[in-house]
Amino acid sequence: MSNLHLSLSCGDYDRTRFLIDGTVRAPGLDLTVIPLASAERHARFTRYLEFDVCELQIAVYLGWKSRGVPVTAIPVFPHRKFCHGNLVVRSGAGIARPEDLRGKRVGIQAYFNPVALWMRGVLQHEFGVPCDAIHWITNAPEQVTPWEPPAGLRVERAPGGRRVEELLEAGELDAYLLPDVEPGAIRADGPARRLWPDYRAVEADYFRRTGIFPIRHTVVVKDEILQREPWVAQSLLRLFADAKRVGFDYVADQRRSHLAWYGAELEEEQALLGPDPWPYSVSGNRVGLETLLDYARKQHLTDRRLALAELFAPTTQD
Repeated sequence: MSNLHLSLSCGDYDRTRFLIDGTVRAPGLDLTVIPLASAERHARFTRYLEFDVCELQIAVYLGWKSRGVPVTAIPVFPHRKFCHGNLVVRSGAGIARPEDLRGKRVGIQAYFNPVALWMRGVLQHEFGVPCDAIHWITNAPEQVTPWEPPAGLRVERAPGGRRVEELLEAGELDAYLLPDVEPGAIRADGPARRLWPDYRAVEADYFRRTGIFPIRHTVVVKDEILQREPWVAQSLLRLFADAKRVGFDYVADQRRSHLAWYGAELEEEQALLGPDPWPYSVSGNRVGLETLLDYARKQHLTDRRLALAELFAPTTQD
């Protein structure tokens, strides 16, 4: 019996590199792996469902799942990142504390963006600033359609093709919350600064209190494939888990990096986050996933509070 051929697109990371180059393979599957940067991969998949298997922003996936888009995830989370360091404020905006964001104009990549989803939740639940207390300005159109913000929630595109980074520098925004803070965006003499300058310590404290290492992306499979070949979900899960294991073994060698204190950084992170802060399972991510489901409903990304069991292929649930 011949292998099943599937196309798979994901980012090129240390935890995916060894499935991209074919070192790690999935029994029964013949994969065409297409490594793409996030912006291109998400655009191609959200417009055309171009790939059979795709790494996808989890906020978009939750929005899709509540609206019946025919894809289902496996509990693989190839991109995680803490988010407090992504909140940048204009120096003259009078924002000294998170509570000062109430009533402000804040730029985001899109409303259905995982960084925005996580930090809106933090602002509401830890600082009492709900999503409808802020005027949101977006860089990009939403990848969940049709969607309109409910009454009382202000979300609009940046005007005239301008980007929120430009608007903040021009004094037309008070803050922004983007997936990445570009090199050079924070300068001692510049117009922007992080709300939490010592964001690493803030993020470490957040992890100690919550146990959450924020998930930004998951991996989804077209439902037509899972319905026809349900074994594919488990095979893909093993593939990503094996690639992660080989990748982490590879980067554990301190000679792999040019960083002077690379080994010390690895030891410090392991002491805080544990031996495997990237678990590929439902049970290993239950707290973070349930938190996301609460946030998604309260922020109007989903039309109801999804159940955790709805998110993942049955053969991959613990």
